[in-house]
Amino acid sequence: MIDLIQAQLENTYGLSSELKVSDFLVDETAARALGGTARAREELLVSEGAEGLELALYLHPSLSHPQTLGEFCEVVEGVSHFLYLAHTAKEERRVSLLELEAQAEVDKFIVCVLRRGFRGGGLPALLAALFERVSLHAHLTEAERWRYAEANRLARSYARRLVPLILTASLERFLAEVRHMYRLGADAKLRYFAQLRPA
Repeated sequence: MIDLIQAQLENTYGLSSELKVSDFLVDETAARALGGTARAREELLVSEGAEGLELALYLHPSLSHPQTLGEFCEVVEGVSHFLYLAHTAKEERRVSLLELEAQAEVDKFIVCVLRRGFRGGGLPALLAALFERVSLHAHLTEAERWRYAEANRLARSYARRLVPLILTASLERFLAEVRHMYRLGADAKLRYFAQLRPA
């Protein structure tokens, strides 16, 4: 599952990663040893060493065979975080937590759309499931709650702008658009997500 999601994201964005996300999976014991909290069922662990970033991904065992859309999206989020952080590190630029979370929210939508065969049917239900019928964990701090809510808001705005490309089945234009978006950095990406109309 993880390898398939990675391949789909890489193909969508025209990426070529030398890293295989599944090789960086750790269990809860290792995650805690690396400084993780295991508060969430998905957690990207990052440390900066002498040779650059060191990454590990914790996924709760229940996510090894996701049964629901929510569980599937948690796996997509973990893969998204890993790939995007690796991409920005390769570009030698820093990434904010908000940018990382907003990109993951968009990636969930894109992966779900492409797995459905790029068909327009059911888009309102998908948008509602991903961006409206959501709840935040009680253990989050106020700052974390703001960040997740803001990432959701920004991603929802951008996903709605992608709908016309999906409804016209214009895969070529869709891929051109999302590849452009993916390579925007930092504040430029967040501003782009927030636009009300396509540029």
